[in-house]
Amino acid sequence: MLLHHQFVRVAKRYEAKLAIVDRTLNRKVTYKRALIGSLLLAKKFERYAPGFLGIMLPNSAGSVLSILATLMSGRVPVMINYSTGAAMNCEFAQKKCDFKTIITSRALCQKINCRHVEGMVYLEDVMKSVNIFDKIKAAFRAGRPVDRVLQSIHAGNEDDTLLILFTSGSEKEPKGVQLTHRNISQNYESLIKAFSFTPDDIFLANLPYFHVFGQTANLWVPLSIGMTLVTYANPLDFKTICEIVREEKVTLMAGTPTFFWGYLRNSKPGDFATARILLSGADKCPDALRKGFTDKHNKVLLEAYGTTETSPAITVNTLEYNRPGSVGRPIEGVQIRLENYESGEPCGVGEIGKILVKGDNVMKGYFDDFEQTSLSIRHGWYDTGDMGFLDADGYLWHVGRLKRFLKVGGEMVSLIKVEDVLEKLLPPDVECCVVEVPDALRGARIVAAVTQSIDEKATLKKMSEQLPNIAIPSKFVVVAEMPKTGSGKIDFRTITEKVRDIVQAK
Repeated sequence: MLLHHQFVRVAKRYEAKLAIVDRTLNRKVTYKRALIGSLLLAKKFERYAPGFLGIMLPNSAGSVLSILATLMSGRVPVMINYSTGAAMNCEFAQKKCDFKTIITSRALCQKINCRHVEGMVYLEDVMKSVNIFDKIKAAFRAGRPVDRVLQSIHAGNEDDTLLILFTSGSEKEPKGVQLTHRNISQNYESLIKAFSFTPDDIFLANLPYFHVFGQTANLWVPLSIGMTLVTYANPLDFKTICEIVREEKVTLMAGTPTFFWGYLRNSKPGDFATARILLSGADKCPDALRKGFTDKHNKVLLEAYGTTETSPAITVNTLEYNRPGSVGRPIEGVQIRLENYESGEPCGVGEIGKILVKGDNVMKGYFDDFEQTSLSIRHGWYDTGDMGFLDADGYLWHVGRLKRFLKVGGEMVSLIKVEDVLEKLLPPDVECCVVEVPDALRGARIVAAVTQSIDEKATLKKMSEQLPNIAIPSKFVVVAEMPKTGSGKIDFRTITEKVRDIVQAK
């Protein structure tokens, strides 16, 4: 299924229904107007070189229509992260994918202090160039029968690249992930069945579209069914988002633990009354966060697991099948294999191994990187680089990145496990991250970064009751703020470098 074609079918079926409630710009757009707008922009985008078209826009009606228009015009959207280093990210994407034009917003660039990058086209200027004849032509095209509308836009097949997303770069240089129409179609079709999504649902769309979680959950799932999207540009504006959820009667929300912590602390009882699904992903969901939503809002916070390379969903917990602490069971159409990290043999129940994934959700490959693609996908199985185990009932328990395991005295130590124990001993407003620091004598040692000073002696004593001596941090360092990626995940590369600099300076 071609996803922009599916949007056309849905838009024709639900013409009078609200497609987008844009809370950033206070606009409401029906499916009919969304179809007209995307067809209009598609004509404008046809003037740019074929191939890739960069998109750097915050969540809004404009970003939704620009992505649709790019596909309708036969171009492939390259989504650019504007949360940190926007200009640098633009130039990195242009060089990596060999394209020039980037659709962005002057208002966004001014807000984030992003300088003009050669090739930038501002959406405000594109819209100023629209005349009455452009509007009449787009309205006429949108008014024709579905088949005629589909014939007037770019076609292709399911295995064509739908878009390119860049990995977070939290561990090393970002890679360009090529996701196809088939990849994301498989994901959303399985998620619809898992969560019983319907056109009556109202989905909060505040996860950035440069992140795969935002693309699938906050764009293609709702548009492919006929839901209403409520877009808002800043997921960190916690108080406003709680108000939006209440006022717009949102039924579906997805987010990272960082975002959900913010919503929990800034919400009032009743803010989430209409929400039937609250889905946490992209990072481990702490027990305290789950308990907080249960105690304050009587809502179950469900945890899921995925990666950019798998479009993203691999496993989910649902209201009917939920095992708190696990990341759920595989979605329909997805297979999981747990493999011993040294021997490559399949793992038994409860045995920790590398998580491999097979299914139509697995990416086409990394753009212009055959070597890394062949290292990551072998015989159809994608190596996530994550470690975990399956319990007897088929629930997956994620225990961290393989790179976040440290071999000490012949034993594998999970830094995630150390973090998990430490997190439970810290006050709720203190964040932590445990990293490996090279040591001339011992080869490596474990250091814990925390965002506030703590009673180290008492904390270490309590940790020693739950962890072996080799897993106890040798030192604590205080950082003013935990660096995050645009999706709200801890930026491990940055915090590791920061901690190593602090330790070496001493």
